[in-house]
Amino acid sequence: MGMKIVIAGAGDMGYHLAKQLSFDNKDIVMIDTDKDVLDNVSSHLDVLTIVGDSTSLEVLKNAGVNDAHMVMAVTTSEKSNIVTAALAKQLGATRVIARVRNHDYLDPDHEVYFKNIGIDNIISPTMLCSKEIKRMLKNSSFTDVFEFEEGKLNVVGITLDQYSSLVNKAISEMSNNPIFNDIKIIAIVRDQMTIIPRGSTIIRNNDHVFFISNKQAVESILELLGQKEVTIKNVMIIGGDDMAYATALKLENFYRVTLVHKDKERCKWLSERLDNTLVINGDYKNIDLLVEEGLEQMEAFISVTESSETNIITSLTAKNHGVYKTIAHVDTREYIHISHSIGVDSLINKKLVAANQITRFLRKGNVEAVSGIYGVDAEFVQYVITKNNRLTRKALKDLHFPESAMVAGVIRGDQVFIPDGEFVMQIDDKAIVFALPAAKNPLEKLFH
Repeated sequence: MGMKIVIAGAGDMGYHLAKQLSFDNKDIVMIDTDKDVLDNVSSHLDVLTIVGDSTSLEVLKNAGVNDAHMVMAVTTSEKSNIVTAALAKQLGATRVIARVRNHDYLDPDHEVYFKNIGIDNIISPTMLCSKEIKRMLKNSSFTDVFEFEEGKLNVVGITLDQYSSLVNKAISEMSNNPIFNDIKIIAIVRDQMTIIPRGSTIIRNNDHVFFISNKQAVESILELLGQKEVTIKNVMIIGGDDMAYATALKLENFYRVTLVHKDKERCKWLSERLDNTLVINGDYKNIDLLVEEGLEQMEAFISVTESSETNIITSLTAKNHGVYKTIAHVDTREYIHISHSIGVDSLINKKLVAANQITRFLRKGNVEAVSGIYGVDAEFVQYVITKNNRLTRKALKDLHFPESAMVAGVIRGDQVFIPDGEFVMQIDDKAIVFALPAAKNPLEKLFH
């Protein structure tokens, strides 16, 4: 039997968690009060479902939380999540996580209260998402940025246009450029398909390309592509709910922030709590108003209203008005996959951000950490080489790696390597492997 996991709440976040975890043949039980939602989940994923309220002891016992490795309470009700998690712990679950909304709960000093009632981690999609937005602005040339080992290795994504020096070249043609000692192309998203490149792969116009690099080399990627770095000073946020508030709070001490929201009372509330943000009451669908409020002077535009459509459309409009970087929050899974092809720089979805964070808590043993990339079917898995075997005796190119995976980076103590085919791994190396779902089982065999 594999790890047993119970997920309460089969909405977008629960679904995404179940999907990420079902790759790994874990036993997953999902609880939700809505039978239709559960039927939809079980038709797509290999999970057991239980209709019922997860705050009921009987339902939790039926779900078998007593021997669950992890229970994640991610329903839309914060109170249900707290009760579910606390009860699951009492019933014997090893680790429990509750999704919360309240800013007050997230204060590090308050962590102890949750620990006392048995909740191991609380997680707030909104807060994680605002953190992610801040990171995207910091690395504004790229649409996606992931850090491993506190940033020793970075993965960045960027959409290539026809002016890029890489377009219409095969990967093998580029490898003699010395820049490629420190960076490597690990994935290409083309027409919603994820390609793990080989030497013969040719890069095309409009490909969304992911590079891995060591800390110093992020600059060389821009140099290689001939992109110029733009400094972001002025940021416009549209929307006024929790997400907009959390984002403004995170950004206002680093940038000049203007926030536009349509509800007058809420604008008062916001301006009392935000010290350095200019809060404007107005209809953000009215582009003339946004232009009056300085849209054309903005380097970044962040749309976090409650409507995904509004967010996408206003971001595209901002792009047309010369804004360098746009980030749109979208709520539905369907939009994530099309993001790179419709021209918004970066799409973000708080439930996916949170699900990625939770799956990190799960990896134990040889697999250290995992993270996914929006709209990409592959994910990173870290393995630690624990004993001498053929992995430490042969060069990577002779290991018969599955086609759908590659070693993207290797961390050896304080050193970071971006390996080529000649690279040989050593004991205690941490290998960061980028893999499509099909490669999961062959990789397990290789690394164990």
